[in-house]
Amino acid sequence: MKHINLKWFYLVLALSALLTLGACGKKATPPPPPPPPAPTAPTASISVNPSTIQAGQSASLTWQTSDATDVSIDGIGAVQPNGSQSVSPSESTTYHLAAKGSGGTQEATARLTVTPASAPPPPPTTNVTDEQLFSQNVKDVYFDYDKADVRGDQQSSVQADAQFFGQHSNMNFTVEGHCDERGSTEYNLALGDQRASAVKSALTAAGVNASRIKTISYGKEKPFCTESNEACWQQNRRGHLVYQK
Repeated sequence: MKHINLKWFYLVLALSALLTLGACGKKATPPPPPPPPAPTAPTASISVNPSTIQAGQSASLTWQTSDATDVSIDGIGAVQPNGSQSVSPSESTTYHLAAKGSGGTQEATARLTVTPASAPPPPPTTNVTDEQLFSQNVKDVYFDYDKADVRGDQQSSVQADAQFFGQHSNMNFTVEGHCDERGSTEYNLALGDQRASAVKSALTAAGVNASRIKTISYGKEKPFCTESNEACWQQNRRGHLVYQK
């Protein structure tokens, strides 16, 4: 009987040991990983300097953003996250910037006030000929490569020319269309004609009577600068205004 009791004792002891080893060998469940950080919200700012200009003048629009993948300005379109641009609106304008990113959207605005141009000074009383006045005051209009639309930064020249012609209604003139040396003769003659017509249309829209304006294209045949580089080519891409005697 004593032998049987010892046998049961050792059996219970072995089972207890097995259960203890099983409990010790079981691994604890690791805690779940922390959630990813929330996306950073974009920041945006925009300013214009000066904040007030006269009609025909320009101002510098500057903007800065961070954590944005899509940045746009009303009236300008998509822009780089940080940058600046010259603007010359004809009327007061509020520039609205929207910066979008994975963390949301941020907006900013800048107001540019445009006041009427001051009255021009009276014409000089010296014995200056109309042709001399023309050459001293009238500005050419420049174009981008392979383009015939008047650039935004050339609008001030158009407005100044229109104002001058408004004060000298007896003057007639010719707009010559010119191109740089690249491209065929035929292509540049057509492009020069488009540029001359674009300047005429811009001056007409600014109040100059179309009957006072003639147009002609010289293409690349009468360059103002003969070097083969961009600085020189830019001088040749123009609408050149010439006094008609």
